[in-house]
Amino acid sequence: MRHITFFLLLFAVVVSRAQEVSGDSIVENRDTVVPWPRCLTDHIDTLLQAPMFDSSVVGIEIYDLTADSVIYAYNNHQRLRPASTMKMMVAVAALDRLGGDYRLKTRLYHTGEVRDSTLYGDIYCRGGMDPLFDNDDMNAFVRSLRDEGIDTILGNIYADLSMKDTLLLGEGWCWDDDNPRLTPLLIGGKDRFVSRFVERLQLSGIVFVGETLRTETPRDAREICCRTHTIDQLLYRMMKKSDNLFAESLFYNLASRQGGRWASARAGRRAVNRLITLLGFDADDYYVADGSGLSLYNYLSPRLEVAFLRYAYNNRGIYTHLLPSMPIAGDDGTLAKRMRGTAAQYNVKAKTGTVTGISALAGYCTAPNGHRLCFSIMNSGIPCATIGRNFQDRLCIAMCEIE
Repeated sequence: MRHITFFLLLFAVVVSRAQEVSGDSIVENRDTVVPWPRCLTDHIDTLLQAPMFDSSVVGIEIYDLTADSVIYAYNNHQRLRPASTMKMMVAVAALDRLGGDYRLKTRLYHTGEVRDSTLYGDIYCRGGMDPLFDNDDMNAFVRSLRDEGIDTILGNIYADLSMKDTLLLGEGWCWDDDNPRLTPLLIGGKDRFVSRFVERLQLSGIVFVGETLRTETPRDAREICCRTHTIDQLLYRMMKKSDNLFAESLFYNLASRQGGRWASARAGRRAVNRLITLLGFDADDYYVADGSGLSLYNYLSPRLEVAFLRYAYNNRGIYTHLLPSMPIAGDDGTLAKRMRGTAAQYNVKAKTGTVTGISALAGYCTAPNGHRLCFSIMNSGIPCATIGRNFQDRLCIAMCEIE
């Protein structure tokens, strides 16, 4: 009997040693050997016992991209407000539809003819809702007129705002927030394009005595200058700094690709819903009101956000533009001060989201076993954002350090 017991113990040791040699990821938890990711899921279960969840809701999905399987799901079908994690979904949809080489354009045209340094015609400024258009770009507009030999304009200056509809605020935005104005002609992100243009003309010595009006650019107008910025330039600030105007700009540029002028939030919603449907979801189960996540009407789910992150990861043309734009934990953007000095620092790359009562985080990280993960965490009904952020940080740290 003693011999049988000895051989059983020896067999157990050999099996245990074989598991270690084979590279199976195991973690010792007190007296129990637990296979990964069971140890992680148990830890998350413990986090969910916190008192904060007596009066608030959270939805979570963690997906193992390497193993192509869900690691953890909790309320992942629950429809919740995404706050600024909406920007991640808009970025994925835009990169999918517009492509990584897309450029935002602001154009200058004139009609009529130039005689003796005088333009006997009108100027048209056609906006593409580019929040990156700045003083250098405006100077280029003025130089282009100089290059045409123009020092006097005997006509009007028209703002062509036909790229989008006339609504200056998004659907479901709070009237007392500091909201950006959604206009196609911007300089420095502000709605003061034409007045700044006239000022620059005068400073450069170009005489203008006409009126500033609004209309569409006629077909026979001649383009004399076009200033552009890349989608990567837009994404960097939109994602790293969570800039709402930049997100709305991309949303309306995506909407304009649906066809025709006067892009609307409805057209932007159709574009995002197109990808939602492609990924196998019923778009009617969700609501996309804007591109920034400011709207009170936005409703998504952790499962849907993870599906967008998975789609991006599996499409190099999207992922190579999306990932560099994501805030990096403990390093930059809206995650610069979070998760410092932990295994999550420099590892987690994710989009944050914060509005009153809501805190969310969606992105990527690498687990200790080398597996690539994506995740969505959506906290709702919290009295202050810090409570949600602390929970998200603890969960991210667990994903990055528990083997």
